[in-house]
Amino acid sequence: MTKNHKLLKRLLVVASVALVAVGGLAGCGNSKSKELSTKSITIGVTGGPHEQITQQVKKLAKKDGLDVKIKVFSDYNTPNSSLSSGDLDANSYQTLPFLQQQEKDKNYKFSAAFKTVAFPMGIYSNSLKSLSDLKDGDSIAVPNDPANETRALELFQKAGVLKIKKGVGQNATKNTIASNPKHLKIVELDAAQLPKQLNEVTAAAVNGNYAYSSGLSKKIKPIYHEKYKNNPYPNYFVVAKGHKNDKVIKQLDKYYHSKTVKNYIDKEFGGSVIVSK
Repeated sequence: MTKNHKLLKRLLVVASVALVAVGGLAGCGNSKSKELSTKSITIGVTGGPHEQITQQVKKLAKKDGLDVKIKVFSDYNTPNSSLSSGDLDANSYQTLPFLQQQEKDKNYKFSAAFKTVAFPMGIYSNSLKSLSDLKDGDSIAVPNDPANETRALELFQKAGVLKIKKGVGQNATKNTIASNPKHLKIVELDAAQLPKQLNEVTAAAVNGNYAYSSGLSKKIKPIYHEKYKNNPYPNYFVVAKGHKNDKVIKQLDKYYHSKTVKNYIDKEFGGSVIVSK
């Protein structure tokens, strides 16, 4: 073997060792492998009830030396992308079907740590007193994200307005309707925009948090709604995988389910928001 060949072999060995070392350091530097701090935590929420409730949690945490930083979002997608990128330590705003759909679509690695509250979805109308008053060709609006669209269509189905094809599970859309006797036009809109578009449709299925934050639930009552007790769609406090059992998460769970926070929710929202256990 020539001197040049020996030198080349040594350089290759050194390069291989360096790559292994860098890879090891990168693995050690992954913040997701470290337990979340018990001194400070950043939580993403949607504006309205989730924000208000987390503000109450923040007050309780402060007494125990935990600084809760709250970031408020106006849509359902950014809180999850921010959690995935590491800009948030946790978020609190979504139901389990929505979380599972987002994990499937965007390959997020999250864990649902604990239940927080439920916002029963309601069907609102500025022109109807009952869904039985719907006329042939009227328009109904539903959220356009997969989880909430399924939820809304199931609510219309339960009210006897339409029927969804069997076997579609959590993938119901206006294209999976098996029976629509009144030939209703189904309009898919962003969930946050539904209260503002109520004058453009005959009726709309609106998520409870948006009905409250928009002031809609204070102006009119829903003409049909999900059950309040044991609501099937509780919201969850969500973290990156590996942090579900961190000490600070268990601490926050106690705050969310404390008597202080429950009393606040009962007084502030008058039954439109339900504590989930």
